[in-house]
Amino acid sequence: MWRYLRRGISTSTRARASPCSWWDHVTPAPKDPVNAVTEAFLADPCPYKINLGVGAYRDDEGKPIVLQCVREAEGKIAATNFLESTSTAVSSKFVEESAKLVYGEDSDVVKEGRFAGIQALSGTGACRLFAEFQKRFFPDSRIYLPDPTWSNHHNIWRDAHVPERTFHYYHPDSKGLNFVALMDDVKNAPDGSFFLLHPCAHNPTGVDPSDEQWQQISSLFKVKNHFPFFDVAYQGFASGDLERDARAIRIFLEDGHLIGCAQSFAKNMGLYGHRVGCLSVLCNNKIQAVAIKSQLQQIASTMYGSPPIHGIALVSKILSHPDIRAIWHKEVKFMATHVQRMRATVREALEKLGSPLNWQHITNQVGMFCFSGLTPNEVDLLAKEFHIYMTKDGRISMGGVTAKNVDYLANAIHEVTAFDQDAKILHNFSA
Repeated sequence: MWRYLRRGISTSTRARASPCSWWDHVTPAPKDPVNAVTEAFLADPCPYKINLGVGAYRDDEGKPIVLQCVREAEGKIAATNFLESTSTAVSSKFVEESAKLVYGEDSDVVKEGRFAGIQALSGTGACRLFAEFQKRFFPDSRIYLPDPTWSNHHNIWRDAHVPERTFHYYHPDSKGLNFVALMDDVKNAPDGSFFLLHPCAHNPTGVDPSDEQWQQISSLFKVKNHFPFFDVAYQGFASGDLERDARAIRIFLEDGHLIGCAQSFAKNMGLYGHRVGCLSVLCNNKIQAVAIKSQLQQIASTMYGSPPIHGIALVSKILSHPDIRAIWHKEVKFMATHVQRMRATVREALEKLGSPLNWQHITNQVGMFCFSGLTPNEVDLLAKEFHIYMTKDGRISMGGVTAKNVDYLANAIHEVTAFDQDAKILHNFSA
């Protein structure tokens, strides 16, 4: 107390300035669904546990892999001095190559420079940049998100203070696309609305529109003057063909839409920890592109200044070097084929076990995720009794299904669904 009195500070003032009073009102934030799954998985000491939460590719040991194309690119950039003078050039090359990947190698919008592009902190950062851009220049607009969608989409636009609405997408009975309701929602939305779309390998459902359906969606967007914003998180994982998986975007491009794209290289290049992403917005002309890019750069500068350069140097090298790019294409095809094979194996195993349920949707859906149809109760049973972890909505990350665990997984799913079926029958009988 005497040291405070000597400085002319009373003990009552000291009490009021107590540091603990600053944060007493802060409560824990709700856990991210995927992070919660990972935490539960890591806390489980069981040696045969399975993590089906994280949407990233795994080898047959259930571990992340480093692609050969990444190793090759590492060798090419190893002697590079990543200084301020090289940063701008590397970033520009990365943005240009990323744009070619989604809009087409020979696309006029790329050749003519009719797009504003900026590197971002993976797909999440690209979405957040666009959400801030939308709020700044269309303050009265809303964002329409598919129901369901990646859970973080809601957080991103909410924190940017953009009101959100949902549009019908998944049909729980057919476990496929609810196309009629989707089109009704697009038609009934106010003209000039913003819509977030997954061009391929929809997260979490694995359900994609057909080319014909995309053409109808694009035509209706044109009539309604809606803005399509594509979250391109899994290009290559739907079909194994990077060009084929960009078909939805190309359809909108051919129809003359000005569109936006958030790209991530976390999954299709196995660069999850590098946070490499790109945001691009198509424009009417070069002058407009320069203006929009300057605004995006200003928004980014208030968030993080500029993202790290090493990851984008890797991606830029992979995309621009013909031999390394060819290796990447083969590796993407291999990963997609492996995921498709695991889908078929899970379905076949369930059918061989005599499951009375229809599991056709496992192979009808595409990409990294299978929207299994498992109930929250069944998901809980899988974790409690079999040490298998997934999100409560029954989304299975097929990247976590391997040749070593697929039979165990199928048996566990059969057990919990059979248990649930028996419980329902008993309940109905008692009623």
